[in-house]
Amino acid sequence: MEENITLLNEELIFLDFESTNQEELLKKLGNFLYSKGYVKESYVDGIIQREKVFPTGLNTLGVAVAIPHTDAKHVNKSVLLVAKLKNPICFKEMGNGINDVYVKLIFMLAIKNPDEQLKTLSKLMSIFSEEKTLLNIYNAKIKKDIFNILNDVILR
Repeated sequence: MEENITLLNEELIFLDFESTNQEELLKKLGNFLYSKGYVKESYVDGIIQREKVFPTGLNTLGVAVAIPHTDAKHVNKSVLLVAKLKNPICFKEMGNGINDVYVKLIFMLAIKNPDEQLKTLSKLMSIFSEEKTLLNIYNAKIKKDIFNILNDVILR
């Protein structure tokens, strides 16, 4: 669990992030992680390709979310990037890949250890089942509030 302590970082929380479509969004966020050294250059292509095959949109109560992620081989240092979108972006629904989900919150994972990725996904899923928590994250006006809400769950 040591890794979770550094998984969150306020510089990786974005409020009112703007993008016109899913691919542009994934490129912008992935390139930001690359520019900070968290991921390898291959991460952006990896995440875009994985999203096409295994979509990550979730019609969660209150606010729809997506949890784009890719293989550990593309990651230098494990982090969780959170982006509250200014306008919803269309993702395909996890599980069926057919239905459209208009996502307002992105939880982009870059996890170096596959076991840690499963644990982190499991903890995020616990947030996704709590409408009030999701709405608190979405309605937060400052990064610190989002950081604190997520930190409480990730460090559980």
